[in-house]
Amino acid sequence: MTEPIKTDVVIIGAGPIGLFAVFELGLLDMKCHLIDILDKIGGQCAELYPEKPIYDIPGIPFTSAQGLVDALLQQIKPFNPQFHLNEMVESVEKIGDPLFRVKTDQGQEFECKVVVIAAGGGSFQPKRPPIPGIEPYEGKSVHYAVRKMDLFRDKRVLIVGGGDSALDWTLNLAPIAHHLTLLHRRSEFRAAPDSVNKMLSLVGEGKIDFVLGQVTSLAGNDGQISKAMVKTNDGSAFEIACDALLPFFGLTMKLGPVANWGFELKNNELIPVETASFETSMPGIFAIGDINWYPGKLKLILSGFHEGALMAQKAHRYIYPEKRLVFQYTTSSSSLQKKLGVAPERPQARA
Repeated sequence: MTEPIKTDVVIIGAGPIGLFAVFELGLLDMKCHLIDILDKIGGQCAELYPEKPIYDIPGIPFTSAQGLVDALLQQIKPFNPQFHLNEMVESVEKIGDPLFRVKTDQGQEFECKVVVIAAGGGSFQPKRPPIPGIEPYEGKSVHYAVRKMDLFRDKRVLIVGGGDSALDWTLNLAPIAHHLTLLHRRSEFRAAPDSVNKMLSLVGEGKIDFVLGQVTSLAGNDGQISKAMVKTNDGSAFEIACDALLPFFGLTMKLGPVANWGFELKNNELIPVETASFETSMPGIFAIGDINWYPGKLKLILSGFHEGALMAQKAHRYIYPEKRLVFQYTTSSSSLQKKLGVAPERPQARA
């Protein structure tokens, strides 16, 4: 057993709302660790629609979803947040007043005084492809995410899909796999054009194969795939020998383990909060962003930013119960500007 990671605040979700919460908490000297089930920072903005235009961020007439994430990462850099990706929070247990133990599916434990749930619509779950009998192979030779690239070294890898994840892992695993095949049902892709061009170059150089078609069934023993039966677009069928199958069919959002943490949920999917600080019915646990509910709630990023600011004010009481919190503006507070690394240099006194 590793020692629990001790921090002021654990934020569940590393989307835009969780990232801005780091900023508001950091201004008040609270340290944060963020946990996200995805393999990248940015939540659904980065995973589902990185190029989607966003027009309603105050003061920014236009940005892309990924552009917003990048800007938020730059904004919170002075506070050095710690990220734990490819992990899902399985339980939150109260062990003190205030003190929580947070456990993930990777066996990691955290101890903190405040928990902030900023998980958007919930945890992302991979869509299972419509392949009969796939279940026995899952987690053994069928993988919906790449946690360790070395697992695929010298293997015959079959990747299925046409989005960014499929193309990204095709490019990343091609140099280490014994052989790699990308299978997609059509010649058009939903991935970045640069990635598509790099993939086609590898095909042209004979380093990987690209096949148009769909997997119809799998063969193998004891959870280990030996081959995939494929039906091509012209109706013919053939087999692809493979040791590992990576299907990237997109993600669905589910509330996940949060549903079992004792909250009385609104419509079985939203966490009710009060609107002074967006605290849940459990003192010390807050919910901000699309995962919460209160009368008049609007599912907008800018609403989540507002919720994060008020949350931080109440969180400060749990972290520093003896400290009086003096409200300050970043425009005029030299101490806040110093934390952000933007405080003007004072002129040196002359000898």
